[in-house]
Amino acid sequence: MKGIAYWIQKWAYTHPDRTAVITDNGKVTYRRLHKMVDSAAQKIQEKLQGKKGERIAILSHNRIEYIVLLFAIAKIECVAVPLNIRLSAKELIFQLNDSGSRIIFAEKENAEFAVSLVEQSNLECLEFMEELCHGSPGEYPNPESRIDEDAPYIICYTSGTTGKPKGAVLTQSNMFWNAINNKLAIDLTSEDCCIVLLPLFHIGGIGLFAFPSLFSGGTIVIPGKFEPEKALSMIEAYKVTIVMGVPAIHQALLTCPAFHTSDLSSVRWFYNGGAPCPRELIDAYFDRGFLFGQGFGMTETSPTLFMLTKEDAPRKRESIGKPVLFSEYKLIDSEGIEVEKGEVGELAVRGPNIMKEYWNRLDASKDALKEGWLLTGDLAKTDDEGFLFIAGRKKEMIISGGENIYPLEVEQVISEMKGVAEVAVVGNADPLWGEVPAAFIVKENGSALTEDDVIQYCQGNLAKYKIPKIVSFLKEMPKNATGKIQKTKLIESR
Repeated sequence: MKGIAYWIQKWAYTHPDRTAVITDNGKVTYRRLHKMVDSAAQKIQEKLQGKKGERIAILSHNRIEYIVLLFAIAKIECVAVPLNIRLSAKELIFQLNDSGSRIIFAEKENAEFAVSLVEQSNLECLEFMEELCHGSPGEYPNPESRIDEDAPYIICYTSGTTGKPKGAVLTQSNMFWNAINNKLAIDLTSEDCCIVLLPLFHIGGIGLFAFPSLFSGGTIVIPGKFEPEKALSMIEAYKVTIVMGVPAIHQALLTCPAFHTSDLSSVRWFYNGGAPCPRELIDAYFDRGFLFGQGFGMTETSPTLFMLTKEDAPRKRESIGKPVLFSEYKLIDSEGIEVEKGEVGELAVRGPNIMKEYWNRLDASKDALKEGWLLTGDLAKTDDEGFLFIAGRKKEMIISGGENIYPLEVEQVISEMKGVAEVAVVGNADPLWGEVPAAFIVKENGSALTEDDVIQYCQGNLAKYKIPKIVSFLKEMPKNATGKIQKTKLIESR
């Protein structure tokens, strides 16, 4: 197959003056973006002496050079290793050494930190993002028309909720099929303008919807660091049509004063992923006349698996939808047997967007990939119409006195209470029952909510064994870069 860098080349040839990327510094056409990618590819290849398959780490906030670098790496058939800027030096050094990265691209504002990473790891070279596109844009010599579609392209490290983080190996073919799936699911066209609010060091930032938009010949807006007021200003100014985010982003936008004064009439989709969105937040967007939908995916799947369509989003608000076109699923029990409709089972998926393997983790790869199916570790069920609803994580399921308790079910009940901003439920070790539910809650400003209030509300809405035996109030939830609550840290705090 032709590599994904061909997307940029194609649009540069057919529609050279169409806007590809918008940043604080202005607009960049497809012609200009293509030249920037070629120039960067040439520079990197010279440093690597033409070797393919070399790992190149990226430590940066969202910026146009990040996009350029990802496509340049694809062009020379090397491997990108996006790094989470929020990680500690120790965590980053593990990922650098585990991936065998030779070069790291970093921002000058983090120069001192980047130098220390080079000194403490097996890195050979430090380059700066700001200098990637300096000089005269050139043409990449002897461009390859076809690539090895099964070769690694990106190593995305998971959040490491159980042990050391694992590097999910994604290919250019995976990224191509993810682009196809997203384009078809939400009717992406060259007229669409998507704002990139998720970090590009996360597969959600790349695959939802930066790459699919560029595949479709559309425009992406890159605001840099997420600031609600700035994001809303750019949505209005550039007539953004699609806004993708996690619940924390959608909440921040909605509660920003500018949300109610900005002209957001161009937006045809507010889309959510990364974590289930509270019904109250979903309804708030619909109440203001916006279309709001949910989907589901993961690092290992490039990431999109399920999406709600515009026809179904209003009536199936808490569902993650149905599989995208090139994706299959089944729900299985602990023996691998498919469960009946309406029963909770582990979600297994397959399709051309599924990762190749976990980097240097043969056992983990064998555990996750079974006869072409990826075992996600997520629990779900279907309704009578075949719409999927996430029930929680298999490893998060609480077993209390032999009864299965799905934390998400308890969280959804508590989130209905006035005064609750965020809630997370985990299992707490108990000598009698094995585990009991423990609820961690962040209150809304000014809320006088008490432990008794929570328990009393649950008594009227949940079976007795599902009611939290412990209720703790926090100032804020521990979260990872994409806004997911880190439940392991909550468990450790008990």
